[in-house]
Amino acid sequence: MGASAVELSTEGLTPKQRTILQYLRERVDQETYFKSRLIGKELGFSAKEVGSNMRAVADAEHDLDIEQWGYSSSTTWQVTTA
Repeated sequence: MGASAVELSTEGLTPKQRTILQYLRERVDQETYFKSRLIGKELGFSAKEVGSNMRAVADAEHDLDIEQWGYSSSTTWQVTTA
């Protein structure tokens, strides 16, 4: 996938959603499971902000597969490359 295709695929995302997507892209090779509260802590967002934006990120067309995975102590997301 070329850079322009990635840019087009994130066109409908808000700046906050793009920030979350970039965070996941940078870490998907080292991690598979991400907690909303830990993403928020790293990015300066609340866990609620992350959770409310992750659905749009997960539903967008891009190079990652994002699936809601669990709820213990914070929503957990399974992230893999598509």
